[in-house]
Amino acid sequence: MNHPPVSRALFDQIMVPNYAPAAIIPVRGEGSRLWDQDGREYIDFASGIAVTGLGHAHPKLVAALAEQAQKLWHVSNVLTNEPALKLARRLCELTFAERVFFANSGAEANEAALKLARKYSADHFGPDQREIIAFTPSFHGRTLFTVTVGGQPKYTEGFEPLPPGITHVPFNDLAAFAEAISDQTCAVIVEPVLGESGVISATPTFLQGVRELCDRHKALLIFDEVQCGNGRSGHLYAYMGYGVTPDILTTAKGLGGGFPISAMLTTTAIAASLNVGSHGTTYGGNPLGCAVANAALELFSAPELLADVRRKHAVFMAGLRRINERFGVFRELRGMGLLLGCELAETWRGRSREFIKAALDECLLVLVAGPDVIRLAPALIIPDELIEEGLSRFERAIARLCAQPTP
Repeated sequence: MNHPPVSRALFDQIMVPNYAPAAIIPVRGEGSRLWDQDGREYIDFASGIAVTGLGHAHPKLVAALAEQAQKLWHVSNVLTNEPALKLARRLCELTFAERVFFANSGAEANEAALKLARKYSADHFGPDQREIIAFTPSFHGRTLFTVTVGGQPKYTEGFEPLPPGITHVPFNDLAAFAEAISDQTCAVIVEPVLGESGVISATPTFLQGVRELCDRHKALLIFDEVQCGNGRSGHLYAYMGYGVTPDILTTAKGLGGGFPISAMLTTTAIAASLNVGSHGTTYGGNPLGCAVANAALELFSAPELLADVRRKHAVFMAGLRRINERFGVFRELRGMGLLLGCELAETWRGRSREFIKAALDECLLVLVAGPDVIRLAPALIIPDELIEEGLSRFERAIARLCAQPTP
């Protein structure tokens, strides 16, 4: 059968309409650049939503994938494999963790963490300690459990009835949290840096207070580092920069540099509650994903790279401040490492997607974090010259927006 060329229009004909992708189709990437079907070159400040933290087609990741692809792709969880064990061992060496569970996505890692917390509570405290506390606004995934924990109505409407036993309090509000937590609380889940919900960092006082109150009430503290982990904050994991250690940590996105893989990290004592048969996943810990993640972890855990991420944060912030001095479109510039948020000024509120489109027209990929925030999440290894060129394209995009008549 002869098919016409693949185009963006084909998406609307054959795909479920839950996404609205941009008009271009990338076909090749190298480092912090992408090329579309027509050969146009784009600078990538999005990294596939903070996933390709080592850029596109990194030679060491490509080599790891190619080597493993010629050996062993899949054995399922009825057998273990060398790449998975090597990756788990290295994650334990580099973090507080003593035990690791592998899955395929951030939502699955969070699902595992939440299930483990409930199971641990059942094993140790009986049937009354079941409540999970989360913070608003936050995002923890799209399974029914994780989307309920995220607490945003726009993601749960139409999917009711929702899982019970979940309480929400405002992010960074320690007083509200202190009032909410009790001896019925089995776990508290928090993003150290809100990713989808505006790129807002937790205050050190807030996280320290949450840790202390969890200890007082014998509740497990879960850090969702799906987006802010794997070097993106300028630390291997953001908890290290805060000096607050969770009981369970979830990681995904940048862990595989673009290959789907996630992990839940915890201690031996807590992990014991996930006994044989209590939880599982067919593809989690597959040799291909773990081989790539081993190579990625070696790169993004290097102290020199992490220090450079912190330096590049300052380069970005200086450039964004220069742009804002000219146009005044941002109310606040914030973030940590190479996860940056540009909150729109009052007159531009609700129009973040217009900035995405304008940037794309200037051959620059950026993200939103809600209707009022532009999010930048470039590769951790992006060179300074591409930072400056990308910011120049961003400035041109903003200039064009500002030149348009007010709607």
